[in-house]
Amino acid sequence: MRPAASAAAIPPLSQEGMAALGWESCDVIIVTGDAYVDHPSFGSAVVARVLLDAGFRVGVIAQPRWSGVEDFVSLGRPRLFFGVTAGNVDSLVANHSPSLQRRRTDDFSPGGRPGLRPDRATTVYCNRLREVYKDVPLVIGGVEASLRRLAHYDYWENSVRRSLLLDTRADILLYGMAERSVVEVARRLASLSPASPPSPLAPSLLQGIRGSCVNRREPPADAVMLPSYDTVRDDKAAFNTAFRLWHREADNPSGRVVAQPHADRWVVHYPPPEPMSQHELDHVYALPFTRLPHPDYREKIPALETVRFSITSHRGCLGSCTFCSLAAHQGRIIQWRSRKSILAEATRITRLEDFRGHITDVGGPTANMYGATCTKMASGRVCPDRECTWPHRCPNLRLAAGEELAALKAVRSLPGVKKVSVGTGFRFDLLDDSPGLGYLEQLCRNYVSGQLRIAPEHVSSRVLAAMHKPSHASYLAFRRLFADTNRRLGRKQYLIPYFISGHPGATVEDALELAEFLMRTERLFIRQVQQFTPLPMTAAAAAWHTGKDPLTDKPLHVPRDPKEARLQRALLQLHAPGNYVYAQRALRKLGRADLLRRLRALEPLLRPDLASS
Repeated sequence: MRPAASAAAIPPLSQEGMAALGWESCDVIIVTGDAYVDHPSFGSAVVARVLLDAGFRVGVIAQPRWSGVEDFVSLGRPRLFFGVTAGNVDSLVANHSPSLQRRRTDDFSPGGRPGLRPDRATTVYCNRLREVYKDVPLVIGGVEASLRRLAHYDYWENSVRRSLLLDTRADILLYGMAERSVVEVARRLASLSPASPPSPLAPSLLQGIRGSCVNRREPPADAVMLPSYDTVRDDKAAFNTAFRLWHREADNPSGRVVAQPHADRWVVHYPPPEPMSQHELDHVYALPFTRLPHPDYREKIPALETVRFSITSHRGCLGSCTFCSLAAHQGRIIQWRSRKSILAEATRITRLEDFRGHITDVGGPTANMYGATCTKMASGRVCPDRECTWPHRCPNLRLAAGEELAALKAVRSLPGVKKVSVGTGFRFDLLDDSPGLGYLEQLCRNYVSGQLRIAPEHVSSRVLAAMHKPSHASYLAFRRLFADTNRRLGRKQYLIPYFISGHPGATVEDALELAEFLMRTERLFIRQVQQFTPLPMTAAAAAWHTGKDPLTDKPLHVPRDPKEARLQRALLQLHAPGNYVYAQRALRKLGRADLLRRLRALEPLLRPDLASS
C-alpha cells in the first residue's frame, strides 16, 4: 500500500525529500520557473497544497536547468501528470524590460539571480519533458498559459503566435487560478485503470472542464467560432474580430464555448468556472502553508520579502483597464474571504518566529474591492456588454467598505499585532462615501503607513479613455480629499501615483501634458514610470498590434517607434540626468516648435545641473 499524501507535507524537491515522506513516486510533479516558496501568494504553492489536500502526492521541480534533461528526471515518473508553469510571472516579462533589455535580477529566484528560467519557459519545459516521458500527460497553467491560450499578439517577437497549447504539445491548458480544474484533471486521470496507458488519452477524458482549453479535431457544434490562427496572423481586422468574440465570453461563467482553428486542429476554450464559495476560498487559505522558502534553499527569495506578512483577502478585479492582464487571469467577479478566515491567517502570522508586529497588507489586486458585488455577480454571472467601472461606475455595483474596515479592525485588535497596513493599490474612483462610514478617515488614521498607492496612469482624457481609466477630474477630487483628511488628522501622508508612458492612444503631446501637470501642479518628480508593455490577450496589446481599439475599431496612435517611446518616457522623468536635453533635441528633430516652447517653460522647475546636463 502506498503511503497517503499528508496535507501538512512540504512538497519534496528531491528524491531525498520523497524518501523522508516514505514516497517511492509522486502522483503529480509540478515544474515551475520560480523558486518554490510555500506561501499562498505563489501559484505553484497553492496548486501543490490543493492537490496534497485532495490526497495526491505532489513533488516540485523548481527552476530546472533546461540545457539537458537531468533535472527533469530528478523525481522520476509521476503516476498521473506533469503540471508545468512559467511561474508567477510570464517568463518574457520576468526576463526582459519593456524596452526589450535583459533584466539584471529575478525576484522569484534565490538571491534574485537572473537567468534561472528560460524565455518561453512553459514551452521549453514541456519540450524537455516530452524528450524523456513521451506518454505522461502534460498539464500547463499559470499566468503565461492564461495569457496565451488562443492566438495572440506577441510583443517580444512582434508577431501573432498560435495557442500555447499547441506549441507545448500539452494535453490540456488550465487558465485562471485553477484550484478546482487541476483537482478535476487529477481525479479524471486517476480514474483510469492502472493497466491502461496514460497516453494517448481518450479524446473525451479531459473535455468539458471549466477554465480549460483542449486541442481537438472538431469543435463543439454550439461553440462560438473565431477566425482561424492563419487568418488573424495575416489580417489585423480579423485579429480584432477574434478578440471581441473571445472577450465577450472570456470571464463569464455563463459564457459560451469558444473554438479557434489552428491548421487541422481546433483549440476549444471552455468557460471559466463558477466563482468559489466563501467556504471554498477560506479552505484554500487555511491549508498549512509554512510561508517560507523550501528548506533546501540557502538564499532569500526577494519576492517573498514583500509579501511574507501579508494577507490576501479577496481575488479578482472588476476594473476594465485595457493594459492589465489581471481580469483575464483572476476574472471580474470578486471572491472574498470571511472575516473569520482572515483573522485565523493573521493569528498564524503572529506565531511566526520573525514576526515583529506589522501585517504589511490585507488586500487583493485592488484593496477597496473587498466584498464588491452586484445582483448578477452574486449569482455567478457578469454582463458581457457592460463594464463595472467604465465609463462610469455602474449604479448596480455595491461596495462593502464597512465590511473591509471591520476585517481590518479585527486584525489590528489581535494580540501581537502592532500595525496593519493597506499596501496594495487603491481605486480612488471606487471610494465608498456612505454617510457615517468615514472610510477614508479611518483608512488614513489607521491603515496608511505614510503612503497610499494609486494608479491614475495619465492626465490626458483621450489616453485615459483608451485605457478605460477614470477621468483626471476624479483623481484631482480624490487628491484634494486625501490631503484635507490628513490635514484634519494632523498627519503627513502622501499619495504614490503610478503612470504609464507609451500606451496606445498616447502621443508626445499627451506625454508633455502629463509632464506639465506633474511638475507644475504635483511638484512631483517620478522615479518609477512604467513603460507600456503589450501583454498577450489584453485589449491594449490588440490595439498596439492593429492600431485600433479592438472593442470599437476606433483608430489609435501607437508609439511603436523606439525613439518616440524613449521620448515619452523621458518627458515623464525630466529630473533624470540627460532627459531634458534629450527631449529638447528630439522635439527639435520632430519639428515641434510648439512643444519645444512648452518644454522650455518647465526649465525653471528643474535643478540647473539637470537642465544643462
